[in-house]
Order: sequence, then structure tokens, then C-alpha cells
Amino acid sequence: MGHMAGKDIYRRLGEKIDNLTVKSPWNKALHKVLKELYSEQEADLVVQMPYMLSSVDRISGITGASPERMQGCLAGLAEKGLVLDLYHEGQYYYMPSPLMVGIFEFTMMRSGGNCNPKISAELFHAYLSGNDDFYRANAGDGQQISLARALPYIDAVAPEEVVEILSYEKVEAIVDSYEHYAIGTCACRHEKLHSGQKTCATPLDTCTSFGYAADYLIRHHMAVKVDRERVLENLNRCKELGLVFCADNVQKNVTFICCCCSCCCNLLQGINKFGYTGFIKTSSFIAAVDAKKCVGCGRCAAACPVNGIHLVDLPALGEGKLARVDEAICLGCGVCAAHCARGAIQLKKRRSIVLPPETTFERNILACLERGTLQNYIFDNPGAVTHRVMRGVLGGILKLPPVKKALVGDLFRSVFLNTLTSGIKFSGKGWITKL
Repeated sequence: MGHMAGKDIYRRLGEKIDNLTVKSPWNKALHKVLKELYSEQEADLVVQMPYMLSSVDRISGITGASPERMQGCLAGLAEKGLVLDLYHEGQYYYMPSPLMVGIFEFTMMRSGGNCNPKISAELFHAYLSGNDDFYRANAGDGQQISLARALPYIDAVAPEEVVEILSYEKVEAIVDSYEHYAIGTCACRHEKLHSGQKTCATPLDTCTSFGYAADYLIRHHMAVKVDRERVLENLNRCKELGLVFCADNVQKNVTFICCCCSCCCNLLQGINKFGYTGFIKTSSFIAAVDAKKCVGCGRCAAACPVNGIHLVDLPALGEGKLARVDEAICLGCGVCAAHCARGAIQLKKRRSIVLPPETTFERNILACLERGTLQNYIFDNPGAVTHRVMRGVLGGILKLPPVKKALVGDLFRSVFLNTLTSGIKFSGKGWITKL
């Protein structure tokens, strides 16, 4: 281990991270982030690691380091949030953290250690807010697979539509499906606070996690263990504050619910500042205005987290105004309805179906298909010559327009996912497909 360390190691690390589930294009700002967070030795190890979850023995075999030494190095990286570790049947499995959800969140959620939150915040702010590189790479080409999706406020849904709410869109149903919970610092607000950009009074301790994600955060001192009642209290508080509920973009095993304000949230920034409306997936609902009840007060427009409501003049009423929803932008979160005193705006079912990926495994595979990185997860050993050759061959094939178009089609996509899932199960890692 250590044979790649040197002046180019951070460039290699940037390439590795860019080839994970979320694109992270290289620029000077990213170089500064990586140099601050990783030592050269840590960067070297992550560059050599497989792309998929792997045991210590496999990583040790690839890097040439002893399992004992490798265990210590991986534990240190996991403590910093730079490597993910998941426990399964008596042992930990490790993989490099993507930039989001990963390096950014886990760095800005950490408490203690050698992390300087002000330095990290300023570096992340320069990368995520300085230009649209990150957002364009992940949503600028019409990508459909987003990291997060909006959850509707249930009491904002029109009464006749309530029966249409599915369990994965109900905040309380998500909470009730778990027994382990954690609440931690909102990484986005923490970053804005230390970079001098936070202008709201919204509290920091709002980030809610579940299941194995909560376990990871608790073990590495990024969040505190709480009970169900505390989680529901936190979510009710956030609703009263008019925050957007953004959940993991999956149907099963939701790992987090973020409570987002439009002034701090980097996910919402992708929409508000850079105009990539697909950066957060909408809920299955959309805001609709009852013209007979609306008095044009503008409270809904002011509350909308994505500036998706505007007041228009009504000539027939003289100086009267009416709220109008921009359907191309509306998240279907219900924040607007919660601020309407006259009940003039409610959530109605969208005309087109919004169906999230079933699991994290499925979401990551589909995201990699869209972003051209799937070959890294099929041939995941960076050091093997055969894997490197096959990644190049498969990567070239997947980038061909007819192939890419076929893979994102519903029928072929379903067959492809089933085949890939069967192959992973055959390799003995079937548990990964259930995450």
C-alpha cells in the first residue's frame, strides 16, 4: 500500500469519487476539499479499494497490506465518513463514500476529532456553490434518478386524494417501519453557518436517519440515538417551521428524512440557484389553487421553497390577484398549503405516475446507468488488469446512444436489473440487493 501516493494522488482520488454513484467533476475547489480531508496514504487506499462493498480480506488482498493493518486504516476512514462500513453476518464490509450522500454530509455532521468545521465548510461551499459543475453533472442531461424525493405534508393533501397516498410517501409510516433512529446536525445548515452564509434561524439538529444508516451515524459520532417519539417531535417541529421533507429516493428501506430550508439546503440549491428542476424528485402530488377561495395574499408564494408559485393579475377583479402554480417546478411538498389560511391551495394527484426505485441497490444501479459508471460496479477491482479492460469495453458499449436508450426503457431496465440482481446473489452478496 502506498505505491500511488504522490503529487497526482488527489487527482486519482477525484477520478475515483467521480466514478461512484454520484458524479463529482474535478476542479480546483474539489482538489482543495480532498486535500483537506484525506492524507496521501488515505487517498491511496481509497483509490485502490473496490467500488462495491467488500470485506477486509478482499481489500487486503488487493492492496497487499495485512488484514490487521487494513482493518485499522478502514476503521479510521469510516470514523471520518470517508468510507462507508456496513455490518452483515459477523463482519464489516467497506466501500468509498460518494461525495453526496457521503463525504459532504458525514464531514459536516461530525462532532469532535481533528475536523475543523469552518475550513471544511468554506471548501465545500466553494465547490457546491461556486458554480454549477456538480449539479450539471448529475441533473443537467435529463437524468431521472435523483438522490432524494419530496414527501408531502399529509394534511395538505386534498381529502378526496388521501386514499392515493402510498406508504413510502407517508412520513409516519416510514418512521413506524423502523426500530432504530438517529438525529444529527443538518450538514447543509452547518456548512452555511461556518461559511458565513446562514441567514435563517432554523435549528441545526433536524437530520433524521433510520436503520443501518442510523447505526452508521451513531457509531461514528455523527448523530445521537433517539426513540420514535423524539423523531416525531422533531418532524412536527420542522413542519411548523415550514421545512421541506426530503427522503431517500427509494420505496423500501428509506435511510433518511432531511428537513430542508430553501436558504441553506444544497439539494434545493440545485433547483433555486442553478435551475436543475430534476435534482429532487417530486412527490406523487402537485399543488392546486382553488380560485374561488384564493384572495391573492401571497403567503403561499413566499413559503414555496422552490419559487414555484407566483401571483398573477385578474383583470376582472380590478386589482385582484390569484396564486398560480408552476407545474414544471412544484415539488408537491405541501409547504404552501400549510401557510394558506383560507385552504385555497391543496395537493392533488399528479397526472403522470411518480415511482421511485424500489431499493437503494436499484437506485444506485439506475443512477450509474444514467451517469455512465455502471461498469465500475460490475468489474469493481481498480487494480486488476482484466477488470480495467472490461470496464473500458463495457463503458464504451453503455455510452452508445441506442444501448443507453434501451437500458433506461422500462421493459429492458426491468430485465437488466433482474439479471444483474441474480448475478450478485450468485456471487454470495445477495444481501446487498435488499438494502
